[in-house]
Amino acid sequence: MNAIITSYISYLRLEKALAENSINAYLRDIELFNKWNHELNSGKSLNTIKKDDIHSFVQWLSDIEFTARSQARIISGIKSFFNFCYLDEVTDSNPTELIETPKLGMHLPETLSLEEINAMLAVIDMSKPDGHRNEAIIEVLYGCGLRVSELVNLTLSRYHPEEAFIRVIGKGNKERLVPIGKSAMKALKHYIEYSRVHFPIVKDHEDFIFQNQRGKQLSRVYVFTLVKKLAELAGIKKSISPHTFRHSFATHLVEGGADLRAVQELLGHKSITTTEIYTHLSKEFLRETVESFHPRNQKS
Repeated sequence: MNAIITSYISYLRLEKALAENSINAYLRDIELFNKWNHELNSGKSLNTIKKDDIHSFVQWLSDIEFTARSQARIISGIKSFFNFCYLDEVTDSNPTELIETPKLGMHLPETLSLEEINAMLAVIDMSKPDGHRNEAIIEVLYGCGLRVSELVNLTLSRYHPEEAFIRVIGKGNKERLVPIGKSAMKALKHYIEYSRVHFPIVKDHEDFIFQNQRGKQLSRVYVFTLVKKLAELAGIKKSISPHTFRHSFATHLVEGGADLRAVQELLGHKSITTTEIYTHLSKEFLRETVESFHPRNQKS
């Protein structure tokens, strides 16, 4: 791989006449792809990467909350690299040839039912040291409707168990207060008071609530991997990510009759138009609504 990267740099510098900053950006794209490939895609060799793998990578970029603009730039870099590999006969084909750049707009993952969420919680091995932490992660994702970046950046100094609220720093460094439901509070409190205290914590990481095994702030990638693993163990076939819990949180609130403005505040959306994306309702819910409330369906 190092030899291929060296050749690719020469190609960008000499044949494409790119500036060093542009070259470095392309190299970061490749580094990100390699990280995903080794951690989440079984470390496939370049010549065995297929179109489906690229689609999975694009899905991952969206799931860990890269903006559509950032996704487009990264995919452009990956397409450039695989095009070079094909031209230089490193690979037999170019798996990115028919990959489209993501369109601007919000990625909408599927929702989970309460039964599916409970099934994922049920397969967490609570006998392991990270069991209570992982339970708290799922409960807080669903119970508070957080973005994965907001979850991993939660701090003890912004956690207020007496009032059952957390202060969340969202997009644009905007702060909002989010209530913690009973189930999420129970799991979070147990993790903080009885589990987290037994882990060594690295200096400057003391305030972050969710810690990894090395005592550092938990990464977004880990949360994504955890969700995928639990879904698989629970037998859930849907393509889900941490963002699915946020979407489920909003959808379930709206289906239960919550005011859209309140949901907007809970999600930290600047515009109500953004919140409306989260209010798509299941066909079953819509059918039940018509059957229950339309005058033609009422018994005489």
